[in-house]
Amino acid sequence: MSATLSRRIGLFQAIAINMSQMCGIGPFVTIPLMVAAFGGPQAIIGWLAGALLALVDGLVWAELGASLPGSGGSYVYLREAFQYRTGRLMPFLFVWTAMLFIPLIMSTGVVGFVQYLAYLWPHMTKSQGDLVGLAMIALVTLLLWGRVERIAKLTTVMWGVMLAAVGAVLLASYTHFSPSRAFTWPAHAVDLTHSHFWLGFAAGLTIGIYDYLGYNTTAYLGAEIKNPGRVMPRSIIYSIVGIMVIYLLLQIGVLGALDWHQMLDPNSIASSSVASAVLQATWGRTAADVVTVLILVTAFASVLTGLLGGSRVPFDAARDGVFFRSYSRLHRRYEFPTLGLLTMGVVTAIGFLIGRHTDLNTLINLLTTVMVIVQSFAQVLAVTVLRKRQPDLPRPYKMWRYPLPSLVAALGWVVIYGYADRNAPGYHPIEWSLAWVAAGAVAFLIWSRFERIWPFGPKEIREEFRRADADAQLPVGT
Repeated sequence: MSATLSRRIGLFQAIAINMSQMCGIGPFVTIPLMVAAFGGPQAIIGWLAGALLALVDGLVWAELGASLPGSGGSYVYLREAFQYRTGRLMPFLFVWTAMLFIPLIMSTGVVGFVQYLAYLWPHMTKSQGDLVGLAMIALVTLLLWGRVERIAKLTTVMWGVMLAAVGAVLLASYTHFSPSRAFTWPAHAVDLTHSHFWLGFAAGLTIGIYDYLGYNTTAYLGAEIKNPGRVMPRSIIYSIVGIMVIYLLLQIGVLGALDWHQMLDPNSIASSSVASAVLQATWGRTAADVVTVLILVTAFASVLTGLLGGSRVPFDAARDGVFFRSYSRLHRRYEFPTLGLLTMGVVTAIGFLIGRHTDLNTLINLLTTVMVIVQSFAQVLAVTVLRKRQPDLPRPYKMWRYPLPSLVAALGWVVIYGYADRNAPGYHPIEWSLAWVAAGAVAFLIWSRFERIWPFGPKEIREEFRRADADAQLPVGT
């Protein structure tokens, strides 16, 4: 049987996949973290900064995804851009790091799920919470053991549940809104001359971009997207703009409904289940219980879509001979990558346990540093490299005001990476990320020696997307 994937996902389903992954449990657990980072309601700055970084980085993804619509997202982009000088090194390193940071992102969703479940189950012990999270990961893996179009339809339904949960929190917040709570900032809240502000800004930017992550989920499903030249960029940009509006309304609404000091109290419901706290304070306990259930479904959906996209990353790499060959196998009946899905599930479980026994902020910093060092920096550079190396590559979508968005994106990632150790004191995320990449480089040398490829064999220059099917590359403007 040929190991190929079918193009079955249209624009609406693609937007639903992205937005379900983006919203998920993220804002419902990070609003208190954002307030703590800035020390008050000026936390809105973090959401705006995160939105800007997501938008400029989203334009990078939009151009690359439209012109290189293969399964695996960044793996494909780095393979095409850097094959001329370093052979298969960059795509190998991306897959190596993605096998860590993608499931770590999913594990934060599981941590949030258990955190909100504690609102409905206040006497849940630490061990019981661990078991619930592991059971959730097992159930997601079982659900993904099937055809992708069925999962896409299920995701669309869950997207509706997510919108209902967000809508309920927004309605409750704005029907009991106090402008003085939302817009009264502490003295010297924005002191650009003080290092404390910039430390809070870097922490807020990290939290903000973590909440926007997921706008690229459809890029990992590039080989399963209908008319990718049109659908891919639109799904990315529309998702970012839509979620940006939702997040800003959420943050302002919550700040207007609750005293922000409650979010800094570890013994307060507002610090662990802020959405439930809003509903309880405005509409009562029953309404809070109902919305908490909706949030749990939303968290489940985000993990589902994340593992769906992430499992495709090692598949395409292995199929092209850039990762372990066993990851290239598809399920004989349902045509999905079996080993990729299982590996992502196992690492998600490990990440969940790490997050449960440290804290969510530490987990976020660990995953972002691993992601930034290979994927984010290299991908910004890949746009420029491809424009020079493959000027005649079909580009149905071109980055607006190139290269300004890619330069702004690079600056944002530098800020996040440079402040990571200070935002997670004692856990050294920068050092761990460098160690992981170094281990990946060693693994590549061993693997390339075994496979007899560069640097132990000839380079292979493959510009396969120059021969892309014209039907998959319909122009959508610039």
